[in-house]
Amino acid sequence: MAKTVTLGEIMLRLSTPNYKRFVQADSFDVVYGGGEANVAVSLSNYGHKSYFVSKVPENPIGQAAVNHLRRYGVSEDYILRGGDRLGIYYLETGASMRPSKVVYDRANSAFSLSNADEYNWDEIFKDCSWFHFSGITPALGEDVAKLTKIACQEAKKRDVMISVDLNYRANLWSPEQAQKVMTDLMQYVDVCIGNEEDAELTLGFKPGNTDVVSGDLELEGYKNMFKQMKEKYDFKLVVSSLRVSHSASDNGWSACAYDGKDFYHSKEYQIRLVDRVGGGDSFAAGLIHGLLRGDNFKNALEFAVAASALKQTIPGDFNMVSEAEVEKLKGGDASGRVQR
Repeated sequence: MAKTVTLGEIMLRLSTPNYKRFVQADSFDVVYGGGEANVAVSLSNYGHKSYFVSKVPENPIGQAAVNHLRRYGVSEDYILRGGDRLGIYYLETGASMRPSKVVYDRANSAFSLSNADEYNWDEIFKDCSWFHFSGITPALGEDVAKLTKIACQEAKKRDVMISVDLNYRANLWSPEQAQKVMTDLMQYVDVCIGNEEDAELTLGFKPGNTDVVSGDLELEGYKNMFKQMKEKYDFKLVVSSLRVSHSASDNGWSACAYDGKDFYHSKEYQIRLVDRVGGGDSFAAGLIHGLLRGDNFKNALEFAVAASALKQTIPGDFNMVSEAEVEKLKGGDASGRVQR
């Protein structure tokens, strides 16, 4: 399988148990996760040589985060040690009409204070087939934005395929800040992934009259938006996940993509959510895996949607499913019957 590299921050996640609100909780469930780390775990589960580029503090909490990645086969070879703290995020899981909430405590984390000179890019991108990052990483600060750009330049010099998940986070930066940084990074990107909100807030493109709250998806608007994005940035593939939020507990889930010739809308799944965090990351990883194994973009998209539908039934950030399990759902078995 291929060597894949992702760049980003892994954080300590503290979740309220049993759907409690923050003000009710007297304990938290502990896991570790973060956009690009989640992608790395999925790619490792699919059999790729998966590497995560990051920095964690040289203390037991930093080591616990690394151990969590190692458990799922992700290499720690390019994870630096140093700095004072690991970023934290708190999650209050919503239900029915009450939405989930995230509170960040990640200022001055080890990774957010790292810089490009600390990393050995020759070694990182040696024999690498795919590099992935998200819009969360350059949002962490000016130095990290420069680091992300240099990583893209180093990958592009070696003809590595590059994908981005636009992943706009209002808690980290404004649309004006995001567009200033992200539009500059798009010159290096081959595969652009992001939902309708991400595309509008990070790149300034809007998909017609789509309203994901009401469930009114105007697919022609996505097609026109994708054409504009490809014309401006020359992406090889433009992709959007499509989430229809019936409530915090029930979502419709599908995706669409455009390769410059064909526009394709995937099968839609109706999901009773267990944990939607990491759903987009598992989608990105599924798409990357499908493309790396030689699928056409339509089959890769169907794999990605099925993989991410399964993830949202699993607690935690990581998508702990096998390729065979995804293929079974992709093939039409969504019965959920007990296997024994």
